[in-house]
Amino acid sequence: MVEVLLLACYELGHQPLSLAWPAAVLRRAGFAVRTVDLSVESLPREAAARAGFVGIAAPMHTALRLGVRAAAEVRALNPAAHICFYGHYAWLNGDYLLGTGADSVMGGEVEAALLELVRGIESGVLGNEPVPSEGARKIETGFSRKNPVSGVHLARPALPLPDRDGLPDLSHYARYLANGRYSLSGYVEATRGCLHTCRHCPITPVYGGRFFVVPVETVMADVRAQVAAGAEHITFGDPDFLNGPGHAMRLARALHAEFPHLTFDFTTKVEHILRHRQLIPELRALGASFVVSAFESVSDEVLRRLDKGHTRADMDEALHVLAEARLPVLPTWLPFTPWTTLDDYLAMLAWIRERGLIANVPAVQLSVRLLVPPGSALLAESVPGFFGPLNAPAFSYEWRHPDPRMDELQARVTLLAANAPADTPHRAFAAVEQLAYTLAGRPPPQRAAGNGAIRLRPAPPRLTEDWFC
Repeated sequence: MVEVLLLACYELGHQPLSLAWPAAVLRRAGFAVRTVDLSVESLPREAAARAGFVGIAAPMHTALRLGVRAAAEVRALNPAAHICFYGHYAWLNGDYLLGTGADSVMGGEVEAALLELVRGIESGVLGNEPVPSEGARKIETGFSRKNPVSGVHLARPALPLPDRDGLPDLSHYARYLANGRYSLSGYVEATRGCLHTCRHCPITPVYGGRFFVVPVETVMADVRAQVAAGAEHITFGDPDFLNGPGHAMRLARALHAEFPHLTFDFTTKVEHILRHRQLIPELRALGASFVVSAFESVSDEVLRRLDKGHTRADMDEALHVLAEARLPVLPTWLPFTPWTTLDDYLAMLAWIRERGLIANVPAVQLSVRLLVPPGSALLAESVPGFFGPLNAPAFSYEWRHPDPRMDELQARVTLLAANAPADTPHRAFAAVEQLAYTLAGRPPPQRAAGNGAIRLRPAPPRLTEDWFC
């Protein structure tokens, strides 16, 4: 029987579900599967040399960059292996991947399609149109020339319990830090895909506004397994936990009923914080210890271009809703876009300082630059010629800011963030302020943090791996 090697490269410091779910499906069908997380393990050269199928998970930009390197190493060891990339960023960059050594590329709900593909390799009929799984729907892609199973798969998934056997234990991953205490953290997903279509998001061109619910029983069984492995905190890694608020609340209530001392965090949009404000106090009471929300910018023009669905005023209202529930927010930002001016950047820094949120914003968040992968919804919305050519090996269309000071600032903040200790957020923030105000030819502000405005105290709990793309 064909040996299967599944590789993850980087998933924000958590044990990768992108391996655990395909492994469960393939093992249930009788295949021998080895899972390797290259963010904490080395490539097993002997296993790579034997494998008939190598699947490389690429749900994000960093993972794909590392995955391409891993694929080259696998190909050198095993020229005959079928190499398949799967995940959001894999799918968006399928033309490049298929042209540089990949044999197939998939996005969306990939588990059933991976099983079909491995069965095709096992039976020797690879290259013939596979029989679709019941209810499967494939979108025509234009680059399925090497294998017709390549594509976006958006059939409603029938997912088993993730199989984490063989993955590194939780001690290898990001810890949960609260009140000076570190503890093991687990990771689950209650939904896949997203209801929303933010133009800069890589999920939008793959799912097109669709999302799928993972049954409460499946999620709870996965939580149970991770608690047994030592987890004292759980991250709900859904793109937006409140896409299905009823489902989210059933899950949060079940979690608290079974594990009353377990804390959790989740991600949701500003507009969901406002629309479902009546749920926020209950989520806090059920164990939510912080929430991640994509604030992105304090410029209403930038928010409009990104189709974020909220305004600067909405962000302040969301802060009030969360503060009343005593639920800290870790806002994420997209401070470098072609439309963000230096004045916008300074306004963002002032907004963060005045609201007492410096400790809530890791320095890396102040350096994030817009990525425009192939298929991005931004390409359809932009003025023709606004973005430069596709830099295929970098997985993004090129762009330069009209104000060269912004490109210089982004490069310098990136370097600063890479060297900033996580336990000195105020010092790092002040250094970024100094850089930004110097480039603007203005003195940095000399005022006390908070300035009497909203404060979320104490400093928020967090994971020890900061979010970035």
